[in-house]
Amino acid sequence: MTASRIVIENCAIATVDAGDTEYAEGHIVVADNLIESVGAGKAPEGLENVVRRVDGTGHLATPGLVNTHHHFYQWITRGLAQDSNLFNWLVTLYPTWARIDEQMVHAAAQGSLAMMARGGVTTAMDHHYVFPRGSGDLLGAEIRAARDMGVRFTAARGSMDRGESDGGLPPDFAVESTEDALAATEEAIDTHHDASFGSMLHIAAAPCSPFSVSAELLREAAVLARRKGVRLHTHGSETVEEEKFCHELFDMGPTDYFESTGWLGEDVWMAHCVHMNDSDIAAFARTKTGVAHCPSSNARLAAGIARVPDMLAAGVPVGLGVDGTASNESGELHTELRNALLINRLSGHRENALNARQALRLGTYGGAQVLGRAAEIGSLEAGKAADLVLWKLDGIGHSSIADPVAALVFGAAAPVTLSLINGRAVVEDSHLTTVDEDAIARAAREQARRLARIAAGN
Repeated sequence: MTASRIVIENCAIATVDAGDTEYAEGHIVVADNLIESVGAGKAPEGLENVVRRVDGTGHLATPGLVNTHHHFYQWITRGLAQDSNLFNWLVTLYPTWARIDEQMVHAAAQGSLAMMARGGVTTAMDHHYVFPRGSGDLLGAEIRAARDMGVRFTAARGSMDRGESDGGLPPDFAVESTEDALAATEEAIDTHHDASFGSMLHIAAAPCSPFSVSAELLREAAVLARRKGVRLHTHGSETVEEEKFCHELFDMGPTDYFESTGWLGEDVWMAHCVHMNDSDIAAFARTKTGVAHCPSSNARLAAGIARVPDMLAAGVPVGLGVDGTASNESGELHTELRNALLINRLSGHRENALNARQALRLGTYGGAQVLGRAAEIGSLEAGKAADLVLWKLDGIGHSSIADPVAALVFGAAAPVTLSLINGRAVVEDSHLTTVDEDAIARAAREQARRLARIAAGN
């Protein structure tokens, strides 16, 4: 059967391949759900079964953006604890988060996914770790939302087994036993994980953080993930308080603690990694442990500036993360390209910290590396999944910037004319094609108000 083809022509192209190949004016041919060809000039003549031709004049084509860290449920608790650091923010919000249920999580996941997809995200990731008793199928609610929207998805089945009575931050009824957390994680993998090429759904094992899970849960989750062939994710070295906690409780820093529990390796990625010394970075580089860099959230919670230029120089895989929208209310990843570049230039590396192309790589190929999917997504190359974005750069916000990659990264958030995910148009002219955006907004507002009433005891 002849493949259905989409042909995009006359656009600038940043492939983000190994050589950072770019075309000032080129073409992309998509055959069904795969990229068939990318190159300079017009598409080849005589292509069969072309179902759509797109004139990309005035546009830049890039790989779809890849989000490597998020907490979807926080979409319905945005704008709270506005002036808190991480620990005070958690203490303030955990009592509310402990009241979430399946209906709330579905609405929050729809809102989170919609905002990202409209801004060029083609592969989303979520780290869901709050499972109050009797709250329903929370992971399933997220998976349904991603499937219905048509977004490629890594669902990290999180867990916490250290509640308030054990010295943790979350209320006891919002945590699981170690055994229940491991059993639920294994069930999620067995039920949902699809390891095939171009899969739309991966599952990862993801205990929350050193101060909300036991060493036993960390160790056994690593064993489980490797037995099942899935990746591992957690928060690491996010704040100075976490480092102090690890030294007091385990007599070692976070990186050494993670290594002692089997949590360094090329199948592991950690969120934030703000407070890393030279030996920590060397350990991540040696083991190829990945990092999800979340510049806006780190700034919102005053956590600090991660040493991204040093990580990249050492060979650490680094991608970008939105993080939960209670600490990054915009909920967008394309703005993180700009924020990563700007915030890292406030570090000791100054103007040499990151450039526009490095920022774009973090948001595309770097994210694919971190999620273990660099052979499938993250660059525009023949044979890869057809996840790509056509950014409009001829409008008032960008038309006077000659370098299209600089326009995308340094400039205002660019409109998305077309986003293909697995060869399917999910965004057209900055609007989602697969779901009703207004209905999503209404549902999110209703569930946010419902959660606030429940949390207040009304």
